[in-house]
Amino acid sequence: MDLNDWILSLHVLSAFALVGAMVIFWIMIVALWGTDSTSRVASLMRVSQIGTVLVSVGSLGTIIFGVWLAISLDAYQVWDGWVIAAIVLWAVAVELGRRAGKLYGGAGMEAERLSAAGTETSPVVAETFGASRAVQFHAASSLLVLLILIDMIWKPGA
Repeated sequence: MDLNDWILSLHVLSAFALVGAMVIFWIMIVALWGTDSTSRVASLMRVSQIGTVLVSVGSLGTIIFGVWLAISLDAYQVWDGWVIAAIVLWAVAVELGRRAGKLYGGAGMEAERLSAAGTETSPVVAETFGASRAVQFHAASSLLVLLILIDMIWKPGA
């Protein structure tokens, strides 16, 4: 195996980490859908820490190793249309995911605080873990990651 094979392997492994994190977050969203139980949300927020690490590693790894591959391989260039599209989609997906994480994280911390204080329900928690801006951001981010995967597999214009 040469260096480019290792870079490609790390790029793909990073993509798996990113998609795995998104699946973890979707499972949490479905499991907590519409709940107002602060203790239920607080108990699952520990799982979100795993997802947060995976999404960080996956996001950084995909962009770093992907750009490295585009520079390293003679067949591709960073300015190829499909590479630029992937970078733009990646940037927007990361920002939307960050916004979703901020909203869910804030509601999760509120749930932990309220649960520790003995309050069992919260309208803020119920609102966030339902049809909210947070789920819209996460859904849009997930769709963009899917588009990136399609772009990476078929490399339109390459």
